[in-house]
Amino acid sequence: MKFFRVCYKIILPFFLIFFITNTVLADDILPLEDNFDISEILNDIETIETSSNNIQEPSINSRAYVVIDRKSNTMLIGKNENQKKKMASTTKIMTALVVIEHCNLSDTVEISKKAASTGGSRLGLKTGDKITVSDLLYGLMMRSGNDAAVALAEYVSGSIHDFAKIMNAKAQELGLSNTHFVTPHGLDEDEHYTTAYELALLSNYALNNEIFTKIVGTKNYTITINGYPKSLTNTNELLGALNGVYGIKTGFTNGANRCLVTACKRGNMDIICVVLGADTKKYRTTDSIKLIEYCFSNFTYVNIEEIISNDFKIWKENTLSSFIILKGKSNYLDLDYENIQYPIIPVRNDLIHNFNIIINYNSILESPVSKGTSIGTITLELEGKTIYSGKIFIDSNIEKKNILDYLSYFYKNFSNIFNTTILI
Repeated sequence: MKFFRVCYKIILPFFLIFFITNTVLADDILPLEDNFDISEILNDIETIETSSNNIQEPSINSRAYVVIDRKSNTMLIGKNENQKKKMASTTKIMTALVVIEHCNLSDTVEISKKAASTGGSRLGLKTGDKITVSDLLYGLMMRSGNDAAVALAEYVSGSIHDFAKIMNAKAQELGLSNTHFVTPHGLDEDEHYTTAYELALLSNYALNNEIFTKIVGTKNYTITINGYPKSLTNTNELLGALNGVYGIKTGFTNGANRCLVTACKRGNMDIICVVLGADTKKYRTTDSIKLIEYCFSNFTYVNIEEIISNDFKIWKENTLSSFIILKGKSNYLDLDYENIQYPIIPVRNDLIHNFNIIINYNSILESPVSKGTSIGTITLELEGKTIYSGKIFIDSNIEKKNILDYLSYFYKNFSNIFNTTILI
């Protein structure tokens, strides 16, 4: 007996170490060293240098990150933003979006054995529990419940496999070519991935949905399971702690490491920050704060439509007379350019005066020329990067001369010659 007690004391610690290091974790199941006081991070981060001559990008631990402007999808800063990465429970952004678009949120769901036995971070559902779709969504996004994710997937489509098909169809619809879903919760799978940039685009789209935005922006909420209340607290450590943050989702698995998607608005600037693959929760929090503060300190909205319009007007005044319309009834051109999708974009303060406009065009045209015919391009560049590129087109029809036009031309010219001869 004594021998067994000795073995128990020796083997148990090793067993626990093995179990902890080999268990797939998620979100709120974090190592003890990840416990920290966020106020300490906020106090430790120094004010970002805003000198227009010395803007330094912050030092970031996360393996991939990006910040985009919500109004224009413009990238403000990024690293490895287009590399495919595991995204852990940030997957649930797509899960929630699909559910909201396909379900009546007041419907009641009965929890299956499969959903109840799902590991990782959990809402705490048991087989046979009854809960509304709405409350499952709060449990999904606030508590990051993997059991809620499976329950919702089964309710929408009958199985995880079929739900993933809907998720991938939505990704395709949104043009997310480097994103692929296998599960509704984000536990590690080789074919389950996205990029920091595409996750930001997905988040931007999802936040256009008022129901989604309300859920991810809720710090505390009480749901009902089987008629009994259960209080939830959002796993998003920045919500309610950092000025302007209003969502959206945390994530953590062994394969993805720590992930965080944050939406933050101050004044008229609205951004989404994504960090993937941070070594610890403290790093993902610190990285996110650094990136958010950097962007709000160093970027200003610029009306590029005014810049392009002014330069185009000057170019037309100086260039229109040089156009030749072969065999055309008229030599006059009414020119315009394609609409600018995002007329106002954020620009780093030290680059605001570094725009360059390039206009390429064909000055010799052959009639007839139809309205809308492209005769060139106008491109706006910033530090060698194309900000806008559009076609320059003719905004009127130019007809080709016919035999009567040529006879009229010769008649007028012959008359002028004849009258001049008589006068002499």
